[in-house]
This record gives sequence, C-alpha cells and structure tokens, in this order.
Amino acid sequence: MATPTKNILLDEQLCFALYTASKRYNHFYSEALAPFKLTYPQYITLLALWEKSPMTVRELGSHVNLDSGTLTPLLKRMQTQGWVERKRDTDDERQVNISLSQKAIDAKPEIFAHVNSCMDLLGLDESTYNQIRETVNFASEHIKNADPKKIDYSGEAF
Repeated sequence: MATPTKNILLDEQLCFALYTASKRYNHFYSEALAPFKLTYPQYITLLALWEKSPMTVRELGSHVNLDSGTLTPLLKRMQTQGWVERKRDTDDERQVNISLSQKAIDAKPEIFAHVNSCMDLLGLDESTYNQIRETVNFASEHIKNADPKKIDYSGEAF
C-alpha cells in the first residue's frame, strides 16, 4: 500500500535551494571574473590547469565535469583569448593536450587576489565556508549515487 505523498513547498525543496544557490554563485563569479573577461567554466578550467598542466581534453573534462562537446569550444575560445595552448599529442594525434599559456601563468596571482577579495564579501569565516562546501559535496554525492528508476511514483520505494 502506498503512503501518501507529502506536498513540499517550493522554498522547502532541496533541489530549489541548490538551483538558486548555483545561479547566484554563477552570477557572483561572472561579476568577479568580468575584469579578466573569463566565464565561470573558463575559470574552473584554469583552476584545474593551475593544479596540473598539461592535461588531455579527456582528463580536463573529467576534472571539471564538462563533456567534450562543451569543453572543446570553450578551449578554442580560451586559446583565442590567449589563456591556453592546444597541441595534438605527438604519440597519439587523436588526443589534444591542453596547457597554460604564459598569460594564464602570469595572471594567476591577480585572479586569485581578486576572487579571494570577492569571497570576503560573502562574510563567511573559513570554518563556515568549509562546512558549507562539505555539506554541498555530501548532497552532490548522494544525488550522484541515487537511482531515480527505483522510485515507485505511487509513494513506495522498490
């Protein structure tokens, strides 16, 4: 027998809270990155490459959670803007290696200083910031591991 489904108001929905926070965070970052003419996906690409460069497109896509259909045009724009260099692998021409340009290496301290000063605007101490990040990561892992096919839409789980 199915249990009655509880109506959850919009402002009580976890999905809506995450959606709203994501939109606001993306807007916040777009404003913070505007002086560098970087989008948020370009910024996270630079973050990944500042950690490890060069990377193949596949490695980079896996690291920043972007598929090649999204990442390839993004990388072409970043190359045109002088942020990255794209080179075919000499051993396997099917692979493209992405590395930082000198512009990206030189701009890293300024970008970090600017973004970090913007982060101060959030008014979060390091402990609170880390706690929120861990909670969001926890929710993200649960979402990733959930199987919506196991839901009985009459109200019971299989």
